[in-house]
Amino acid sequence: MQHSLTGADTRAQPAFAPTDLLRAVRPKQWVKNAFVFAALVFSDSLTHPGLIARSVAAFLLFCLLTSGIYLLNDVADAEADRKHPLKRRRPIASGKLSSRLAVAVAIAAFAVGLSLSVVLAWQFGLVAAGYVALMLAYTVILKHLVLIDVFAIAGGFVLRAAGGAYAIHVSISPWLYLCTILISLFLGFGKRRHELLLLEGEAGGHRRNLDEYTGPLLDDMINIVAGATIIAYSLYTFFGPAGRHSHLMMVTIPFVLYGIFRYLLLIHRTDIAGTPEEAVWRDPALLVDVVLWVTAAAAVLYLGP
Repeated sequence: MQHSLTGADTRAQPAFAPTDLLRAVRPKQWVKNAFVFAALVFSDSLTHPGLIARSVAAFLLFCLLTSGIYLLNDVADAEADRKHPLKRRRPIASGKLSSRLAVAVAIAAFAVGLSLSVVLAWQFGLVAAGYVALMLAYTVILKHLVLIDVFAIAGGFVLRAAGGAYAIHVSISPWLYLCTILISLFLGFGKRRHELLLLEGEAGGHRRNLDEYTGPLLDDMINIVAGATIIAYSLYTFFGPAGRHSHLMMVTIPFVLYGIFRYLLLIHRTDIAGTPEEAVWRDPALLVDVVLWVTAAAAVLYLGP
């Protein structure tokens, strides 16, 4: 039975279960919203409690907005998700959560989230509204367009980073834009590769644009973006704000190199690359590398000359 964004569903509606609603808003994926903290960290603002509080507020508001997006996306994709070996377990696809309730909660999340976003900062409110508009367009049409689907996802990460900068009223570095879009494209193409291999011949049945991707094509794009990410980050350590008076930030380059190479290994050797937000927690080596990178970057930015 076909679901729609209006929640039209002739089947008997399931009883409400709070745990199913919690699963449907995907709290594990809220980690993606940590991109809002990039401006706080790299603008040397991490020692200002007021700015930290504003960044945390921005993070929570994006969690609220992304939860609404996830709900609408799962309502729209319910039929396709039932053909997916993993996504068919989602509360809406499995019939455990009413699509009408999901739509109602999503609308409430948008109303509250966007209203509070304007209160935090009107510029942040505009970015938040732009994010919701982009993700709704992705849910309806963009995710079915080859290449555009991954660029739309990358755009969402850029808006998160930009929102974090507007929330604390700091200028947005072009390095922040460049590195954010490259790393998000890298993760996005890796996720598409995982979906293509997981679904094999049935990929097009789950999402029609997957028929236009091929394994070798995605490998080429992943390699290109990985190389570009390394170059962009390396240039940032020399020419970005942190490198104007000292090149100490270059000591973090090996951690970035290892992290990208480790994730490439996960893409080709495991199935966890299909969920980038979980890969860090499920792969101890990658988690340690991220912690070391954060520690080294913080030491250079806040303790260096």
